[in-house]
Amino acid sequence: MTLTPVPTTTVSSTTTVSSTTTVSPTPVVSPPGSGIARYDSPIGRLEIETRADRIVRLDIERRGRLPGDEQPESPTPLHDEARRQLDDYFRHRRRRFELPLAMAGTPFQDAVWARLAEVPWGIATSYGELADLTGRSLGARAVGGAIRANRIALLVPCHRVLGAARRITGYSPGDGVATKRWLLRHEGIDFSE
Repeated sequence: MTLTPVPTTTVSSTTTVSSTTTVSPTPVVSPPGSGIARYDSPIGRLEIETRADRIVRLDIERRGRLPGDEQPESPTPLHDEARRQLDDYFRHRRRRFELPLAMAGTPFQDAVWARLAEVPWGIATSYGELADLTGRSLGARAVGGAIRANRIALLVPCHRVLGAARRITGYSPGDGVATKRWLLRHEGIDFSE
């Protein structure tokens, strides 16, 4: 049997581009309903990020800065609705947000966030209670980690979680404990210092 050689193609490792050729990067196209908008609130500026008509992030200003300050605003109709609902919340006309959210976490984080979203206006829960509700009676510390990973502050109300004896414990968004204290007072939730 005789083997016939397969023809090969040689590719030059050198590419020449004339000096008049311009190579433009492919623009990144966000899906419809995606963008960033900001909102001035009594607790500082808020930054709302959406992707595909879902809120994926809400940050509270910290030390005068927001994560996307360098990015231009590109509001969507969802941002307009979020701003309306935030106006109502801060004016005591709304106690529950009705906005589409998209959160991505571990199964445990998802379970904590789902329970957190059920805590109503004016009511506080504790890390221990959330741990019990998610099936981890000794997991208060893990609940704290899931709450710290919440990217949608205020809308998923991590400010309504208190420590033992209704004490204010660590809070990440905004100016930390000062922001949490303001939100608790705004909602009429009793706490101890």
